[in-house]
Amino acid sequence: MGNIAAFFDIDGTLFRNSLMIEHFKKMIKYEVIDPSIWYGHLKDSYSEWERRYGDFEDYLEKLGDVYVKELKGMSKDYIEFIASQVIKINGDKVYRYTRSRIEWHKDKGHKIFFISGAPDFLVEKMAKKYEVTEYKATEYVVDKNNNFTGEIIKMWDSNNKQKAINRFVDKYDVDLNSSYSYGDTTGDLSMLKMVGHPITINPIRRLLMTIKQDEQLYNKIKIIVERKDVIYKLNPDVEILDL
Repeated sequence: MGNIAAFFDIDGTLFRNSLMIEHFKKMIKYEVIDPSIWYGHLKDSYSEWERRYGDFEDYLEKLGDVYVKELKGMSKDYIEFIASQVIKINGDKVYRYTRSRIEWHKDKGHKIFFISGAPDFLVEKMAKKYEVTEYKATEYVVDKNNNFTGEIIKMWDSNNKQKAINRFVDKYDVDLNSSYSYGDTTGDLSMLKMVGHPITINPIRRLLMTIKQDEQLYNKIKIIVERKDVIYKLNPDVEILDL
């Protein structure tokens, strides 16, 4: 029997927001990014989400496109400084349930991995803070001068997360049937399906609908919702309301 592992998504699963969003906001504050970019390209999309008329994934996708474009040509060394400030200020703004699970896995001697679509230079610092075994994140490519090229190697989709897990399985001799995974969107679907103990934290509607239609996942998944000072465990057959 191999090692038991725990695979964690970060944004929306551990961290209560998006690391990329927090980094973007900090770069505006430091005037690395022109504030007019926000008002010209993102404010309307954010307002739609904030008033619960729009979709958060749509807003995040638009912000991501702008974010990558704005980073092109910037020095990674300078961006690393801002990234450190983001983790210093926001690194503890996590869900209590997920934080306690990380500690539980540590106590059990399990391997712990962060697999996140957030930028690698942010996830690296989050991984160091929580002392995990290893991480895999969206890679922001730099040139020989350590400046961002505008190219990325994404890690927010289910297919690439599956590949990352397979690499960790081979490297650390992981027993997937005895292992755990934690996610909140359909991008985490492969992570949830691959292990014996899948757990979804505050899942989006699309993921819940997928779970209901997947008999294998339906029969083994645990659904956790954390709101205010209450942590709920829901049955997979929870009613999804149409509003």
